[in-house]
Amino acid sequence: MHDLIRFLCFLCSAASLARCCDWLKHYGHYSNASLVLVQQMGGHTEALQCPVSFPYSMYKHIRNTEFQSQLLFLRDSLQQISHLYDNKTCCSVPWSTAKMDPFLQILYRQTNSLDRCCNSRSWPRLHLLLLCVWIGPGSVWAAGSHQHFHPHSIKLPGDITLGGLFPVHARGPHGLPCGELKKEKGIHRMEAMLYALDQINADPDLLPNITLGARILDTCSRDTYALEQSLTFVQALIQKDTSDIRCSNGEPPLIRKPERVVGVIGASASSVSVMVANILRLFEIPQVSYASTAPELSDNTRYDFFSRVVPPDSYQAQAMLDIVRALGWNYVSTLASEGNYGESGVDAFRQISREAGGVCIAQSVKIPREATDGEFDKILKRLMETPNARGVITFANEDDIKRVLEAAKRANQTGHFVFVGSDSWGAKSSPILDQEDVAEGAVTILPKRVSIDGFDQYFMSRSLENNRRNIWFAEFWEDDFRCKLRSGTRVETDRKKCTGEERIGRDSTYEQEGKVQFVMDAVYAMAHALHHMQQDLCPGSAGVCDAMDPVEGRQLLHYIRAVSFTGTAGTSVLFNENGDAPGRYDIFQFQLTNHSAPGYRIIGQWTNHLRLDLEDMQWSGGGQNVPDSVCSFPCRPGERKKMVKEVSCCWHCELCDGYQFQLDEFSCQACPSNMRPNQNRTSCRPTPIIKLEWHSPWALVPVGLAVMGILGTLCVVLTFIKYNDTPIVRAAGRELSYVLLTGIFLIYLITFLMMAEPGAVVCALRRLLLGLGMSITYSSMLTKTNRIYRIFEQGKKSVTPPKFISPSSQLAITSILISVQVLGVFVWLSVVPPHTIIDYEELRPPNPELARGILKCDMSDLSLICCLSYSILLMVTCTVYAVKSRGVPETFNEAKPIGFTMYTTCIVWLAFVPIFFGTAQSSEKMFIQTTTLTVSMSLSASVSLGMLYVPKVYVILLHPENNVQKRKRSVKVLTLVWWGVVQRTVSSKRITCLEASKIGIMSGLSVVVETVFGNFRCFPRSTFSSQSSAVASRPEEVALAADVVFS
Repeated sequence: MHDLIRFLCFLCSAASLARCCDWLKHYGHYSNASLVLVQQMGGHTEALQCPVSFPYSMYKHIRNTEFQSQLLFLRDSLQQISHLYDNKTCCSVPWSTAKMDPFLQILYRQTNSLDRCCNSRSWPRLHLLLLCVWIGPGSVWAAGSHQHFHPHSIKLPGDITLGGLFPVHARGPHGLPCGELKKEKGIHRMEAMLYALDQINADPDLLPNITLGARILDTCSRDTYALEQSLTFVQALIQKDTSDIRCSNGEPPLIRKPERVVGVIGASASSVSVMVANILRLFEIPQVSYASTAPELSDNTRYDFFSRVVPPDSYQAQAMLDIVRALGWNYVSTLASEGNYGESGVDAFRQISREAGGVCIAQSVKIPREATDGEFDKILKRLMETPNARGVITFANEDDIKRVLEAAKRANQTGHFVFVGSDSWGAKSSPILDQEDVAEGAVTILPKRVSIDGFDQYFMSRSLENNRRNIWFAEFWEDDFRCKLRSGTRVETDRKKCTGEERIGRDSTYEQEGKVQFVMDAVYAMAHALHHMQQDLCPGSAGVCDAMDPVEGRQLLHYIRAVSFTGTAGTSVLFNENGDAPGRYDIFQFQLTNHSAPGYRIIGQWTNHLRLDLEDMQWSGGGQNVPDSVCSFPCRPGERKKMVKEVSCCWHCELCDGYQFQLDEFSCQACPSNMRPNQNRTSCRPTPIIKLEWHSPWALVPVGLAVMGILGTLCVVLTFIKYNDTPIVRAAGRELSYVLLTGIFLIYLITFLMMAEPGAVVCALRRLLLGLGMSITYSSMLTKTNRIYRIFEQGKKSVTPPKFISPSSQLAITSILISVQVLGVFVWLSVVPPHTIIDYEELRPPNPELARGILKCDMSDLSLICCLSYSILLMVTCTVYAVKSRGVPETFNEAKPIGFTMYTTCIVWLAFVPIFFGTAQSSEKMFIQTTTLTVSMSLSASVSLGMLYVPKVYVILLHPENNVQKRKRSVKVLTLVWWGVVQRTVSSKRITCLEASKIGIMSGLSVVVETVFGNFRCFPRSTFSSQSSAVASRPEEVALAADVVFS
C-alpha cells in the first residue's frame, strides 16, 4: 500500500517536473505490485523485478503532451485506481488507512515546500487537487491524521459545528500566503457570522436546546491556501487504525476526537469555493456561500453539495447586459481577474450577449495573478486600441479594480472609460480610494441588500475586551485606528500606541460591508435546515438526538435546498434545484457632484428585468448625457449599414445615392422612374411635372421674335394685297409670293405651338405645321430658282423656251412639293396617333432635388429631325440652284436675293445643329432645344422676309414713284445673250428699247424688250410690233435672257 501511495504522489506530480523537489526524490523505486498496477492502467514497465525504476517511457509520454492532455490522462489513471480500490481487486496491495497516515502527514508538512519549489507554476497543485476529486467518494484516506496540526483559526464550541471560510487577509506577496488585513471583506463578514450565531443561539424558537459552534478559517484570498486550510473540516471523517499504536506503558493512546463540521459557510471568492467544493463533496459536507457567484458553481453534477444565498453571475451578467442596453451601448470591453469568478463572469456575459445579440465585445482582457504595474499599463493600452468601446464590463477583485483605476490615471484616461462593475466592486470604498475622479460615473451592481442595524450596533460595540474570540481583532484594531498595541508588531513605528478606549464609528470611519446580510442569510439557511432536520429526525425530543449524531451530509443538503424563510433584509431566502438564489440586484453609480458628498447612489434595480432611472445618473465632469460606447454610430436617415465582417455591431454608413431611398437598415432601392427620394431618402415622392411656361426666359425670346415676324409678315401681305396690281407686286410674282408669305407666317406660328401646353390637338398641329411652313417657303423658293436655272440652261442649248415656266405651272410644282410633306405628316399621324408623354429621364440630374418630369408631345429628337428633313432637303436643293444661278444678269434683282437668303438660312441651320444636339445631356435640354429650334425657324423666316420682300415694300411705301410702268428706259448693254447665244457687244452706249430690239432684229433672232426693273419679254421678230403693248402689260412673263445692268 505504501508503494501505491508513493506512486500516486509521483503520478500527480509527474507532469509538473516535480522531481526537482526534495520531498519527491525519496520515492524513486517501486515494488512489483505498483508495476502490476501500472500495467493494468495501460502503462509499460521495463521490468518487473523489485526494486525497479519508475517506468520512464510512461513518464516521458506524460511530460511531452499538452497540459490538457496531461490532466485527462491523470483523471483516467486516478479513476482506474479508484475502481481497483472500490472493487477490492488489487489483492497484492492491501488498503490500510493506518499506513496512509504517514503519507498524509508528509503531504501536509511538505505542501509549502512544493509551493516554493514550483512557485513559478501554480498548476501542479491542481494535480494534487485532482487526486482528491477523482479518487472517489469511497475513499477514506484524504483527510489524514493531523490531530496535532491545526491551522490558524477561530474555534467556538457547540453541539453542532459549522465551518467558516473568510478572506481575513489579502493574497500575500510573492512567496508568502497571506498579506495585509482586509477590514471589510474579511473582518466585517466574519463578525457577521459570529453575530448570526449569537442571534441563533439566543433564539428560543430556532434550534432550541442546540448550540451552534464554529471553526472559522482564513483563506488569505488564495484558492490553494484555502484548499489546505479546508482539510481541517474533514479530519473527523477519517477512520484511523490505532491498533498498532501503544503508549510507553503499553496502554492504547487517548486520542481526542476532533470536532465534526456538518456544514461550511463560505467561501467568498468563487475560485476558493471551487477548490473547497471539490474536497467537501467527497465527504458530503454541504457548503453555503455568501459571495461566490461564478456560473460554474451552478453545475449540480460537479458541485452537488454547493449552495449560495447570492445569485450566480449568469443573473448578474444578464443584469449588466440590460444596463448596457439601457445606456444605448453596443460595443464594450470586458476585464476579468484570473480565476473562476472573473473568467466565469465574463464568459457568462459574453455568452448571454452573444445569444441576445446587439452587443459586441471589443476587447476581452484578463488580469493575471499578482500582476505588476507594467502589466496593468499594458492592459490599459490594449483597452485603448478600441477607443470607441468606452464601456468596460468588470469582473475583478477589488485589488485589481484599484490598480486598473491607477493605471487609467497614469495613462491620462480619466473620464474616458466608464466601468460597469460586478458585485465584487459593489458599493465598496476601498477599490476607489484616492481614485475617485477616475471612477466617477462607474455603474456597479450588488445583490439587493439592506444595512442590518443590529449588526451595526453589535460591531461598533466590539472592543479588545469583549471580542477576544476573534483572534484577528487586535490586528484589525491596529489597522482601523492606525495605532499599535505592542512593540515589535509589523506596523509603522511612527504610529501612536493604542489605548483600548477607541471606539469603532467614533474614532474611525465605519460603513457596513455589502455582503454582511448574505453572510447572515447563509448562517440562517444552515440553521433553518438543521432546525427542520431536527424536527423530522428527533420528534418530541430537545437537542441533538441519536438520529442526528452524526449529521448525514446528503440529508442535510436536502433540507438546505428546501428552506424558505424571510431573510435579514426582509426578502425571501430560497434555493433552486442547482442551489442558486434568485437574482435581485441594486444598481449603483459612483457620483462626485450630484450630492453634497461623493459616494454611491442607487439608480435602479434588477429583478428579472431592469428598472433604471437615467435622469438620476451623472457622468464624468457632472454631465448628464450618457457617454457613447458604440462601435459605429447610428446611420442617419437615408444611409444604409455596410457591416464590418464578423462584427455585428460595427458598420460603415453609406448614403443611398442617386435616386435610391433607404429600403431597410441594410439596403437601398431605386425609386420608380416617375418618383424621386425625399430629402432624407427614407421614401419616394412624385417627381414634379413641368412644361415650358410662357413667362419663362426660354419662351420670351422666341415668342418675341415670332410676334415681330408675324407682324412683319402681315404688313407685307397687306401691302401686297393693297398694291396687288402695281408693277413691283406683279414683277415679284404674286401667286408664288403669297404662297411663300403663307409659309413664312406658318413658320412664325409654330413658335406658339411649341410653347403651348402639350395636348393631343397641340401635338397634332406641331407635327403638321412644324415642317409645313418650311416646306411651303422653300418649295416656293426652289420653284423660282429652278425656273431661273432652267431658262438659262435651256438658252445655252436651244432657242425653244423651257416648259412649265408659267405662273400656273410654278404653282402646280410648288403644290406638288408641299404635298409630299403633308402626305408624310398624315401617314405619321395615322400610324402613331399624337399624344402627350411625361419624360422623367430627360431632366434627371444627379441631384434628385432638381429632377423634373417634362410634359411634352411624343416627338423624339429623331422624329423631329425626320419631320424637318424634307424641308432641309428643299432648302439645300434651293441653295444649290441659287449657287448655279449666280451668273444671271446684274439687272435681274430676284436671283441674287434668293441666293443670299439661302446662304444665310444655311448658316442659321448649321449653327442650329450643334446647339440642338450638343445640349442633349444638359439638364435644361428641352428648354434649350425648343428655344433653339423656334429661334432658328424664326430667323430663317425673317431672312426670307427681309431679303425678298422688305425692299419691295420699302419701294412701294416710301418710293411710290418707282412703282410705275415705264415705256422707255436707257440701258447700258454690256452683253446681250439670248438663250446662251452671244449677239454682240454694245460698249458704253445708251440705247432705247427700240434700238435694243433692232439689235435683236439685226441678229436675226427674237426681239428682247426691256420692261420695268429689268424684266424682259421675248417676241419673234415678225410679231414684235403687234406685241409691244403686251410687253408692258405682262412684264412678269418676260424671260430672263440677258446680263444687263440698267442705269
